[in-house]
Amino acid sequence: MQIRKLIIIGSGPAGLSAALYASRAEMQPLVIAGSKPGGQLMDTTEIENFPGVPSMLGPELMQTMRRQAEKFGTQFVDGDATKVDFTKRPFTVWIGDRQEQAQSVIIATGATARWLNIPSEQKLRGHGVSACATCDGFFFKGKNVAIVGGGDSAMEEATFLTKFANHVTILHRRDTFAASKIMQQRALSNPKISVRWNSEVVEVLGEGKVTGLKLKDTQTGVTEDVPMDGLFLAIGHMPATTIFTGQVETGKGGYIVVTDYTHTSVPGVFAAGDVQDPRYRQASVAAGWGVMAMLDAEKFLAAQKD
Repeated sequence: MQIRKLIIIGSGPAGLSAALYASRAEMQPLVIAGSKPGGQLMDTTEIENFPGVPSMLGPELMQTMRRQAEKFGTQFVDGDATKVDFTKRPFTVWIGDRQEQAQSVIIATGATARWLNIPSEQKLRGHGVSACATCDGFFFKGKNVAIVGGGDSAMEEATFLTKFANHVTILHRRDTFAASKIMQQRALSNPKISVRWNSEVVEVLGEGKVTGLKLKDTQTGVTEDVPMDGLFLAIGHMPATTIFTGQVETGKGGYIVVTDYTHTSVPGVFAAGDVQDPRYRQASVAAGWGVMAMLDAEKFLAAQKD
């Protein structure tokens, strides 16, 4: 079996940036891209905040980054990594029954936003439904939007959205927030923010774009149609770390723990992007993490005597 210098698991901005740098350094990386390559940006319509890209569709940007990595020799497998063995080098990664081995690995599997999982939400995702206020708030200038959540992230993103939106309504299933007092005060003191307590979104209304929400009162069960131009979700993210359980150290929320920037608990295994970053969750930040992880992997390999 061929033993590679580097395997990259994941093909979002972090994985593809790592692949570009690694292939230019003649490390001949293999990217295990997943059964749905491209990461979260594949669900994004227009991107205007990626440096050097004035405007581009999310899938188009991912294809451009992939072609750039392929140009310098990166190999891709469009399948899911199903199992890993990081107990000894070379490390082994399985894609179904197929095995691949490498002297170093970069984990860049990302994280996925928690969604409401109702059909209308899925249909309008990227057309008025978003899980990233920082990414998409700009598109809602002068609009009325709602955000679902009750934690610090919901308060922070609601406050951020007031920079663009005419009004922001926080929707919460209960009658108290889990957010810290200071974050609650900051949001609730903003005149452009209001709260609908005991409210659950049961349907997103609109064809081609969001025009309203069907809300259910969680205490009475009564439903009401409310006009709205957009819906944001702030109910958490799930890092894609299931297959790494017991292989590398994970922390709160399942995120991979890194030290010295991108090093995991296993020497030679590195993590980049949203899989280890619960704070920023931006494509350009993830891309930077990918470059850092590749440089750390290159330095690690250069120091090995085997």
